[in-house]
Amino acid sequence: MQPTWQGVYPALTTKFKADDSLDIDLFLKNVEAQLAAGVDGIIIGGSLGEASTITTAEKEVLVKESVAFVNGRVPVVLNIAEGSTAEAVRQAQLAAEWGANGLMLLPPMRYKSDERETLYHFRQVALNCLLPIMIYNNPVDYKIETTPDMFAELLQLPNIQAVKESTRDITNVTRLISRFGADLKILCGVDTLAMEELVMGAHGWVAGLVCAFPAETVCIYRLVKAGRLQEAMAIYRWFMPLLELDIHPKLVQYIKLCEAKTGLGSEYVRAPRLRLVGEERQRIEAIIDTALAVRPTLPDYLR
Repeated sequence: MQPTWQGVYPALTTKFKADDSLDIDLFLKNVEAQLAAGVDGIIIGGSLGEASTITTAEKEVLVKESVAFVNGRVPVVLNIAEGSTAEAVRQAQLAAEWGANGLMLLPPMRYKSDERETLYHFRQVALNCLLPIMIYNNPVDYKIETTPDMFAELLQLPNIQAVKESTRDITNVTRLISRFGADLKILCGVDTLAMEELVMGAHGWVAGLVCAFPAETVCIYRLVKAGRLQEAMAIYRWFMPLLELDIHPKLVQYIKLCEAKTGLGSEYVRAPRLRLVGEERQRIEAIIDTALAVRPTLPDYLR
């Protein structure tokens, strides 16, 4: 199944057991909740999926288990975030072998490549793997920006098709649409700007808090696209204190605590991350508990 790069694509957390091994049963429980809520694809091994700490063997298990479980209902996308271009190409080729339907591709990790080097990195992956690709553009966290001029070159390759727009500049949505029209699909990658970017024409939402709140996330997306902005806005305003957990360096721990409280995950993280304790835990729990106490009743958005 080819990704359309439209709709809601959860950046899934990677579930672990107390012994630090993969918890596939819990992972698939969460995937089922995402599917039931109406997501349009799933993304494995992103920043929220603790990409820097999971092994290639674990990625293989996660992709193969997901592909078998999803069984063609939505596309399965694997994140590629590597330090060397050769390893990025290898991981992309492995993703295709494992059955993934698409890739989310970051610039080189741990080295601030210039424009020529960044383009080379992206091109090499695209030329050596036929899977559809969404470029992850996040200069805030990864210090490398893929500019509109760079996209003009990258879009000459047919499998580079979309951008996870995480510049935190919502005018970039208008800028990209004005220049590329339907040739570049735009998915908001910042939870706290999602409704704003969708209203301005973004095609989708690579979401984080969706891991714990799938129905609310998909509902907002569908209401916006149906022009039901007042209904979407009411849910979005309720959601905002939770969405702000997505833009903190500890987004993994925060969102995993949300998942545990909604029954869709656990708090287990992989070191060097550690579970929340003390005042910080109390503060984040208070945000979650306050939101859960007034969780909105959703309209029948799936019809």
